[in-house]
Amino acid sequence: MNRPGHSVSPATAVRLVAQRELNTRLRTRGFVVGTLVILAVLAGYLLFQANVFDNAQRTTVGLTGQAAAIAEPLEAGARQLGTDVVTTTVGDAAQGRAQVTAGDLDALVSGSPANLHVLVKSELDNQVRGLLTGITQQEVLEAKLAQAGLEPAAVLSDVDAARLQVTTLEQPDPDSGQRIVVALVMMFLLYMGITAYGALVAQGVVEEKSSRVVEILLSSVRPWHLLLGKVIGLGLVGLVQLTILSVGGLIMASAAGVLTITGIAASTLLWGLLWYVLGFFLYATVFAAAGSLVSRQEDMQSVLTPISMVLMVGFIAGFTVVQQPDGTTATVLSLLPPLSPILMPSRIATGSAGPMEIVAALVLTLAAIAALTWLGGRIYRAAVLRTGARIRLRDALRGS
Repeated sequence: MNRPGHSVSPATAVRLVAQRELNTRLRTRGFVVGTLVILAVLAGYLLFQANVFDNAQRTTVGLTGQAAAIAEPLEAGARQLGTDVVTTTVGDAAQGRAQVTAGDLDALVSGSPANLHVLVKSELDNQVRGLLTGITQQEVLEAKLAQAGLEPAAVLSDVDAARLQVTTLEQPDPDSGQRIVVALVMMFLLYMGITAYGALVAQGVVEEKSSRVVEILLSSVRPWHLLLGKVIGLGLVGLVQLTILSVGGLIMASAAGVLTITGIAASTLLWGLLWYVLGFFLYATVFAAAGSLVSRQEDMQSVLTPISMVLMVGFIAGFTVVQQPDGTTATVLSLLPPLSPILMPSRIATGSAGPMEIVAALVLTLAAIAALTWLGGRIYRAAVLRTGARIRLRDALRGS
């Protein structure tokens, strides 16, 4: 038997192992079908959200009788408020009531402009309520001014000229809602990607160990080269899938009108891919080391649970971070290397992470990758050829 690592050069050994993982995983029917299914589900979800969003933003108001005269001022007032109100003329009240009951109309307005009556199925949109109230009040005011011998147009012009002066310390972000959505989506993709492909590394280690294929592989390459090649290969597989899903989702979301901040989303995507690579390398060797401690698939979950729990904590904390990205808790958690790959991209998406914070998180994560890679490699080297009962972590660290 050849001495491990002496048959091929280290670079060639790592490349061959990585290439083997790429060819094995990318060409599988499961990878292709799984990716297409996720894209199809994502497309359906985005179309559903686009339809729900449009319906939620649009209020359809039916006007009957004298109320038909308020169509123009109602739509004009809605445009000023940025609200989508569509008016339609209804033949009679009975027909309008039936359309409200069926959900074809959100509201039916009848009566004179000075005395409007509104029929709704359950509740009236607050902005529409305010617009209708304003129209009625203006009609009453004009009538009272005319009775008093004043010129309604001149008085109303003076009233409209009165404005409240507001000073803001910061400019409001009109895209804050979409930023939060992008941050949540990226956080979910990173959590799922790192968890799924990290577990795949551990599964591959256990499979090779239980089938004793690892003994054949280690006759030509060193344990460290085998581990690094496996991590790089599976990391690239995950990166390919994450890129396909992210780019496909970005294109579909923009086409469906759900996402309008494509520049910010594209920037978040690039940051997300970078943090996926860092997060995967941070956890992959730890997953591989955990997998090397057992020889059966049935025992694998027990050694992976502590690692998965850390990732789960980061994912759960991410919801708080996204809601309050400027808070001290969000800042501190996003700088911790075990959580940075999931939390920092979310803060970047919301525009809350400063350059120094991003640099600090990158440096700390790289340092953690170096430390955990060394530690994971040591455990893997000591345990990968040992079969039978689960190996204790203490024994693997001692190399006994």
